[in-house]
Parts: sequence; structure tokens; C-alpha cells
Amino acid sequence: MKIPEKEPDFSKGLIPAIVQDSISRNILMLGYMNREAWIKTLETGKVTFHSRSRETLWTKGETSGNYLHVTSLQLDCDQDTILVQARPEGPVCHTGAATCFGDENDHQDLGFLENTIRDRISNPQEGSYTNELLRKGINKVAQKVGEEAVELVIESKDDNPDLFLNEAADLMYHYLVLLAARGHNLDDVIRVLKDRHK
Repeated sequence: MKIPEKEPDFSKGLIPAIVQDSISRNILMLGYMNREAWIKTLETGKVTFHSRSRETLWTKGETSGNYLHVTSLQLDCDQDTILVQARPEGPVCHTGAATCFGDENDHQDLGFLENTIRDRISNPQEGSYTNELLRKGINKVAQKVGEEAVELVIESKDDNPDLFLNEAADLMYHYLVLLAARGHNLDDVIRVLKDRHK
């Protein structure tokens, strides 16, 4: 869990805590924290708020089982608003919706894939192909990129769009794993491309 060096400014009492999905980057909900909620969140790794209606601490998911597992905590410039990035365990809203704002939380693009890979690096999961591949080392990751590139070239010469697109997806995935394994991301590559365009 990534945490800020400074503590939030609780001098005025409760402060807002915005919860964002650490992978999709969608906003999930808004709650309020006091110092006790902040400390419990740090201790348990599960998002805990101060319930204004019940005047007590409330760990999100304690009754539903839909916990929010913290991956990072950030403070705004005045240290009086908290940005919580978390992995939701099920729907977040009490209505059963994925978010409290009625949005779906299944946005999948290259950023989603890249964030998923980063999340696997930070929070390894048993049975994860990404974690198994990374455990084998950079040479194996690079080898897989080469294999997938060759398979894509082969499929490009045939007339099977499904196989071609599947190989393209495999190459893209392994390419992103290789970037992450080397400590880089797509933004780094885009910067190089922009510099070449000048």
C-alpha cells in the first residue's frame, strides 16, 4: 500500500475521501474520514470511514462483504481531501450498483490493461499468468514478445480475422508486461514518439 508521508489535516473534523478503482480509474464513491478512520484504514488495508449518520467508524463491506482493498492513499495540496485508490470486492453502492454514481466499472482499454499488469506486480495473485511470467525473469518475458510477434506475422498472411486479432491481443499484452518489467509504461513510449514527430 502506497501512503503519503504526511498525515491528513483533520483540524476541522471530517474530511472527504474519494475512492477510485485502482485499475479502471473510475470513481466509486465518496465518504468521510476522521483520524480514527484514517488509522484503521492504514492498519487493515480496508477503506474505513466515519459514518455521519451513525457517528461511528464504518469499514466499507463489513456487512455486505464488498470490501475496498486499499492500494494507495494520496492527499490533495491542502492535505484536507484524501484520494483512495482501491480494488473493490464486488459492487460498491448499497443499491448493488458498481459505483455510487451509477456508472459501470468495466472500462477496458490499454490503460486498463496496463493498470491491471501494474496491480499484479504490486499485489501478486496466486494463479496469475502475469505473475508466473514475471517470476521467470526478463528473458522469458522478452522471448514471449518475440514469439507473439512471429505468430502475428504468420496470421497476417492468412484470411482469418479472429486468429489475427487474437495474436494481436497476445502481442499487445506481452509487450505491456515487458514494458512494466523494465520499469516503463506506454506514456514513456508515447513521449519518444512525440519527440520524433517534432
